[in-house]
Amino acid sequence: MEAKQALRRGQETRRRRDNIIASAATVVAIALAAVLQGTVFASNPTAEQYAAVKAGLDNPSASASPSSSPTNAPGVPASSTAQGKTFTGSLVLNGSPIGIQIDGTKAPQAAAVFKSLADQGTLKGRACHRLTTSATAAILQCGAEDATGKADPSYTWGPLENTPADQKYPAGTIAVARTSDNAYGNGQQFFIAYRDSTFPNDSAGGYTVVGHVTSGLDVITKIAAAGVAPGGSSAEDGSPVTAVTIDSFTLN
Repeated sequence: MEAKQALRRGQETRRRRDNIIASAATVVAIALAAVLQGTVFASNPTAEQYAAVKAGLDNPSASASPSSSPTNAPGVPASSTAQGKTFTGSLVLNGSPIGIQIDGTKAPQAAAVFKSLADQGTLKGRACHRLTTSATAAILQCGAEDATGKADPSYTWGPLENTPADQKYPAGTIAVARTSDNAYGNGQQFFIAYRDSTFPNDSAGGYTVVGHVTSGLDVITKIAAAGVAPGGSSAEDGSPVTAVTIDSFTLN
């Protein structure tokens, strides 16, 4: 009898020991997993990994412009307000008028934006802060809040429309300026090519062509002839020598 009791006591002792070992192994496994997971995400995750985790995605985004948000800011008009319409008007720079036409058939969202900006008088008094004069890129960029090129970060929109397949922007082209690599980084600035120009696409694509100059392109060529002011990005890219202000921007 004593031998049987001793055997039972030994079996109970072994079961308790096995349970303790199993529990300890489980705790260690969980802790190890947590440590490994913490190590992976603490070791400088990429921007794509961070964005994917933040958005609750399983994989990093495959978007060509990961910093863009595929929504328009409040106040951006619907593309339907310009769909299929053509607007004509004028852009007056330093007292000199330039005839313009905006195409809501090929670029309805962009046309809706610039018709709205024209109607509200938003661009009046703004600067044409950037001039490029190289053989391949000849533009005057306008619509900045001041001569430093300041933009309104609360007014962004997309998508890209009517971007040239050949990446060429003929003289007289009016296109929308945007932040790099961002299809929804369009704003209130635009540029006018005063000579045939070529701009390579970035990861988001090209630049939305919203219209063209119908008269007065020589106003811009005269501004360009004075050259780029010293202190710019290069001798061919910077502020125009003569400060340029938008006196008015009207569309009918």
